[in-house]
Amino acid sequence: MSKIKNIFQNSPVSPLFIAESITKHSTKTEIGAHQIFLGQIRADEIDGKTVKAIEYTAYEDLALSQMAVIREEIFAKYNLTCMHIHHSLGIVSAGEICLFVFTSSKHRKEATLACNEVVERIKNELPIWGREIFEDETHQWKTNQ
Repeated sequence: MSKIKNIFQNSPVSPLFIAESITKHSTKTEIGAHQIFLGQIRADEIDGKTVKAIEYTAYEDLALSQMAVIREEIFAKYNLTCMHIHHSLGIVSAGEICLFVFTSSKHRKEATLACNEVVERIKNELPIWGREIFEDETHQWKTNQ
């Protein structure tokens, strides 16, 4: 089992951080493809109220150990060079990035398939919850579509 990496940060994922992450890979000349998924908070309208933010909480220890298993399975399945995952905790406003998944490989197919699978598994398997906060300060727990 590989070392457990912390995927959580108590803030939105900044565009500058995303750009710097891409830039850091320019020296890795064996990479031919990067696939990036950015999850952004939508200002959904629900029952006449608009979502202004989502507050994320997680059962962190369990989520991180499950993520380590997912990471190992994805690396075993696809020929990846690297994989980076950053998920926000706390309040993330509409328009901000809450999830950044970045996969790299020699060829685009592996990077693309791996990235898509990682995103689906994060959404379906990790104990992470989002509480939608409306403009009138009421809230409800988010259900994934």
